[in-house]
Amino acid sequence: MTPEMKGFLLLSIIKLVGVFTIIMIGVALLTLMERKVSAWMQNRHGPNRVGWAGLLQPAADGVKNILKEETYPAEANRRLFLVAPALSFIPALLLSAVIPFAAPLPLDFDVTLPLLGRFVWHGPVPMVVADVPVGFLFVIAVSSLGVYGIALAGWASNSKYALLGGLRAAAQMISYEVAMGMSLIPVLLMSGNVRLGEIVARQQTGSPLTWYVLPLFLSFFIFLVAGFAETNRLPFDLPEAESELIAGYHTEYSAMKFSFFFIAEYANVVTVCCMVTTLFFGGWDIPFTDWDRSGGLLPTLTTWLVFSLKVLFWIFVVMWIRWTLPRFRYDQLMALGWKVMMPLALTYIMVVAVALYLVERVAGLTNPVVVSLALFGVNLVLAVLVFGLLDSGMFIRGSAQRALERRAQRAGVVG
Repeated sequence: MTPEMKGFLLLSIIKLVGVFTIIMIGVALLTLMERKVSAWMQNRHGPNRVGWAGLLQPAADGVKNILKEETYPAEANRRLFLVAPALSFIPALLLSAVIPFAAPLPLDFDVTLPLLGRFVWHGPVPMVVADVPVGFLFVIAVSSLGVYGIALAGWASNSKYALLGGLRAAAQMISYEVAMGMSLIPVLLMSGNVRLGEIVARQQTGSPLTWYVLPLFLSFFIFLVAGFAETNRLPFDLPEAESELIAGYHTEYSAMKFSFFFIAEYANVVTVCCMVTTLFFGGWDIPFTDWDRSGGLLPTLTTWLVFSLKVLFWIFVVMWIRWTLPRFRYDQLMALGWKVMMPLALTYIMVVAVALYLVERVAGLTNPVVVSLALFGVNLVLAVLVFGLLDSGMFIRGSAQRALERRAQRAGVVG
């Protein structure tokens, strides 16, 4: 093995351990953050007894789950019952390996270690564990594997509540995966690349006007809604609906097997928020400056901090919505996915393709800011039409409207 390859492997291992550690500790702290956010929104005290301001509460919960008795349903398929949490947990953690979390770090070293030999590296180090060329296609593909663990947990538990939760989760995740994938095709049209680092670079012009949230606002909206559905968060938590299914697919799970599902859920939330930040909000780009592209340790650390703040903001939004909106009915959930999200994503792909052709080829506009503003105008018109139709109740109708329609039908029959 060449010294250069050894250097690459050494850096990859350091990044892997660092990212994995941050994700595991961050997921534990997110459980505390969610409880604090919900307490703040409901005007009550959250966890505040274990450690200063409750900071040790996640550690106490972890110790409790480790020490709890492992229970197994008598009629469950024991092997699949044990495998299911891992099938849900592993893909969730894999996704953090492909997210670029900071600007590349210029680094040069040539060291020789006892028994290990010589390690050499020259040039910038991408701040991503695996800079895969397929980018967000990898994220969509691997995230879809989590549904196998959830469906298997529901089936292997040999419980009707768990089975119904697993079936709901499978139907929901498959329905919204299609819309999520198609919502990213306009991003491909704008950037001309699926590599996440390249997508961030295309948004770096020193102005937030070129962040893709403006020229591709409807893509951002579809991706965000589909992300809520993919992570089984309110208002899309039908697979866990406590009032109907007790706890859904993990009803029969206890101790650390139960914790694996929650770690996977919060890891998926982090991944969705990282993807929103990377694809639509410039990733680690610092607005109104080109300093972040100058190279060096300080710019890399600053871009990492900016990226983390953007991700934390979207994590807060996810928690905010959970404690604000009620749960959808299941027919509303499926209607939104198949009758609204999919047709909207397909139509939007065609609109963006035509708009880009007219702006860049016909009008001859090449300035990124001008192109972004032109597409933002198109998105503004589309947003008024789309949200107006959604608010009209034409596609998703509440129970009160359905009751009025039934009364009108009965009155017509009686008349």
